[in-house]
Amino acid sequence: MDIRKVKKLMELLEESGMSEIEIKEGEESVKISRYGNSPSPAQQPVQSFVQQPAPASPMPSSQTTRTPEQPQANDQSVTSPMVGTFYSAPSPTAKPFVSIGQKINQGDTVGIIEAMKIMNQIEADQSGTVVEILVKDGEAVEFGQPLIIVK
Repeated sequence: MDIRKVKKLMELLEESGMSEIEIKEGEESVKISRYGNSPSPAQQPVQSFVQQPAPASPMPSSQTTRTPEQPQANDQSVTSPMVGTFYSAPSPTAKPFVSIGQKINQGDTVGIIEAMKIMNQIEADQSGTVVEILVKDGEAVEFGQPLIIVK
């Protein structure tokens, strides 16, 4: 295996925060482990997410156009494919990917979910108009949790 590839794998391991990586190419394989000052995954604190009831305060009108008690038969939701932290924009100063009333197409990015320090773009699985955004920027989301409602 080329030493440049090994160095690149070491850099990738360092940037990702993982403690170990193993790559196999044909009959060749390399396993790189990180030891020393960095905490191992067993030593890192584990976050648990407990779903709590939503606060009683109403959401601003810019976030929703109808109450959740009025579901429409033709509405579809874009759900979270993983557990992580939802971000509605590519950076804190950028405008959100989607807003209420915006038309989106299948494959359009509707948000980002950070999982294990990796940013994953979440794409719409259907076209339509955004009628409701169910999660706030920086909110923890669960696998299968609805993120937005599309009509």
